[in-house]
Amino acid sequence: MQKKSLETILYSTAGIGLMLVILIAVNVIFGVAPVRVDLTQEKSYTLSAGTRAVLKKLDTPVKVRFYCTQSETATPETVYLKSYARKVEDLLQEYRQVAGKNLVIEKFDPQPDSDAEDSARLDGLEPQELSGSDRYYLGLAVGIADERVALPFLDPSREKMLEYDLTRAIARAFTPEKPVVGVMSPLPVFGEPANPMMAQMGQRGGGAQAWTLIEQLKQDFNLRRIEMTAGKIDDDVKVLVVIHPKEISDQAQFALDQFVLRGGKLIAFLDAQCALDSRQQNPMMGGGGGGTSSLEKLLKVWGLSFDTSKVVADLNFKMQLRGRTGQPAEAPAWLGLTAEGVNRDDIATSQIDNIWLPMAGAFTGTPAAGLKETVLLHSTKNAQLVDGFLASMNGESILNSFKAAGVEYKLAVRLTGKFKTAFPEGEPKDPAATNAVAKADSLKESKAETSVVLVGDVDFLADEFSLRRIDSPFGPMVTPMNANLSLAQNLVEQMAGDSNLIGVRSRATLTRPFTLVKKMEAEAQARGQAKVLELQQSLSETQQRLSELQAQRKDKDQRFILSAEQKAELENFRKKQAEVSKELKQAQKDLRKEVVSLEARLKWLNILAMPFGVTLAGVGIALIKRKKTSAK
Repeated sequence: MQKKSLETILYSTAGIGLMLVILIAVNVIFGVAPVRVDLTQEKSYTLSAGTRAVLKKLDTPVKVRFYCTQSETATPETVYLKSYARKVEDLLQEYRQVAGKNLVIEKFDPQPDSDAEDSARLDGLEPQELSGSDRYYLGLAVGIADERVALPFLDPSREKMLEYDLTRAIARAFTPEKPVVGVMSPLPVFGEPANPMMAQMGQRGGGAQAWTLIEQLKQDFNLRRIEMTAGKIDDDVKVLVVIHPKEISDQAQFALDQFVLRGGKLIAFLDAQCALDSRQQNPMMGGGGGGTSSLEKLLKVWGLSFDTSKVVADLNFKMQLRGRTGQPAEAPAWLGLTAEGVNRDDIATSQIDNIWLPMAGAFTGTPAAGLKETVLLHSTKNAQLVDGFLASMNGESILNSFKAAGVEYKLAVRLTGKFKTAFPEGEPKDPAATNAVAKADSLKESKAETSVVLVGDVDFLADEFSLRRIDSPFGPMVTPMNANLSLAQNLVEQMAGDSNLIGVRSRATLTRPFTLVKKMEAEAQARGQAKVLELQQSLSETQQRLSELQAQRKDKDQRFILSAEQKAELENFRKKQAEVSKELKQAQKDLRKEVVSLEARLKWLNILAMPFGVTLAGVGIALIKRKKTSAK
């Protein structure tokens, strides 16, 4: 018995020692060749295919200079930045594993008045002035031969965009020549200078910064402003972005027509209810109706139409906005598209699942012969076209009369193929011209295939509908609320010919919304809506009956004196009205109760599923072990 106890102790000690050796060996192996297992559904912590493609294209050494101040002063800001710096280093190590010897990483500690600080300044880095410490550097510079691209400060608020920022810096250094992209818009997308006269009068000057989309495109492309009155698009413009072509002239449409026929790529953002345009015309207006825009002549020859009086309302994608009383209000014409409304097979949208479209219009029709249509964004079948002005004023009225059309409305499409001109007779005459000028021969059909992308909304590109600005110890921080700007950049990059960055950027805006909850709300709304319509029809018939009874009175002097029959009918009307109000309130309570119950079940399932699974596995293992022990 004593011998058996001694053997048990020896075996246990040997087992513990062997386990310790194995753990040390595993740590050493993984320390030399770090490997991580990414269990997230979207593989957030695995280098994307786009990043790998960029790194594998490298055929010359790329040098990455990583600067991080190793400050001895420990403040909440420096501790936070050092923690983020370790994440950056981990990502750089993964880059080096893929790129191999073609990626060289150098680390620097730019202390005050040191050679490393001089190097950081020469590379274009910007120090942060933190409280209780000296200048703090956290940035990097990518160099290939004589080309240098700097990320002056690695903002922790852009952690989700870190891979994209780094991959883009490498791609820009590797291919310094930027394609020319033109932007045509009547909106102040490039910003507005302050009005000095208003400033002298003590009023705000009305100056505005350029849209973030424009600033981001400037980093990757040679951006050129094209006037709305342009009669010709420059030959070196590869991609043309048109934003809200309101009241565009035939001459300008002819310029776009000829641009497409010569092989240019066009991206046009149209709108059936542009809130930005309404505020530009009258800043005192709130969220009222806005201007409309289309390319009517071009769309017609391409086989499509865009009704500028109607917007899409979708109960599956409806959003909640702050109402006039400050309480949440349903907005069925403000669409929050999930993966269900996005084309998962197209590279520009394959990794995007969170698009906000405020009052978007729909494209209808069949593409003309020779053109192929690809739907990029669409509604569900639980959608309806509603009056644009009504949608901008009151979402409740839309819900009260909603009737699903059973159609998936096209919100964004791509046309590819050989296009034909919308101006077969040549360049249209300028009504402002007084003298006839000889016109050059115009193109009638494109010789090679090209592409046109059409999007039924403009507002979603603006900062206020795509970005969230918050104050932090490091200054104002901007984070994306959705994938709106990512979609716009994806489309431009896809048209410009380099699509490697598309998948990298899209990863930063993936969401996991409660799609089941939204479908449940839409189904409940549909059930309740049928009852509401039935009751409203009953009230309408009762009111009509009252009018008929009143009209039957022959004596005009007695018209407003009710008979016994009319009094009884009126009493029935009042009872029905009270019943309708009561039933509507009960239906709203039932709907909310059903949704809250589902949310509670999902919450408890998420909280208890893992502990329950671990407990169940432990009990199972214990039972198996006990069975084996008893068998001996």
